[in-house]
Amino acid sequence: MSIWLIGGTSDSAILAVEMATHAIPCIVTVTTQSAKNLYPESPLLTVKIGKPDQSEKITAIVDASHPYATEISRIAIDLANQNKIPYLRYERPKIEDHSVNEIDIETLLQGDYLSGQRVLLTIGYKTLPLFQPWQNRATLYTRILPVVNSLLVANAAGFSPDRIIALRPPISPELEKALWLQWKISLVVTKASGREGGEDIKRLVAKELNIPLLVIARPKIFYPQQTSKVSQVIAFCRQHYKIK
Repeated sequence: MSIWLIGGTSDSAILAVEMATHAIPCIVTVTTQSAKNLYPESPLLTVKIGKPDQSEKITAIVDASHPYATEISRIAIDLANQNKIPYLRYERPKIEDHSVNEIDIETLLQGDYLSGQRVLLTIGYKTLPLFQPWQNRATLYTRILPVVNSLLVANAAGFSPDRIIALRPPISPELEKALWLQWKISLVVTKASGREGGEDIKRLVAKELNIPLLVIARPKIFYPQQTSKVSQVIAFCRQHYKIK
């Protein structure tokens, strides 16, 4: 019997270590080969791409996927409901800073926020095609992960090589600042991905350089149970793994 930890994030790596520390067997699932490197080797941790096999007895699900990976969460919730498996969402803490307004992506695209601006998009690669109609109305740059699929999508969305930077986090405040200055950025669009996603650093640099920062709000999704505390995740796992 094992706990299924839906991972691929730095949060999930912390949770996996905590589970192993508390002698809780865990199957961690990720979506890429590189994400497997987030986790330490342990006889209590099985890390795999995809999802658990039917032969693997799952006693509970801990969903620590990215805050914007809503499709993964919905599938996990449906699976939990169908099989009557306890489900807990670990939601990384939000940054409470009311000096920066959050906005949904539809409002951003339909409004006039981007017009004539030199915009840095740090929102991942999946939504880049939505910005293709803006390529002739703004100077768009994007920072994405250095993986082939991300680069292909960015290129297809109209981003030329000189407007793409492929970097893997974490990114220091010094490098963040240098990139914005190098590209003469006048507007930055990012996600509400918390400190784990470098949101705090972007907020800091935006204030220092007096550059407007637009934060795409987290998608709204109903989670049966959720927490932002590691201790509560461990308590949930202990309860459903029935450690004596």
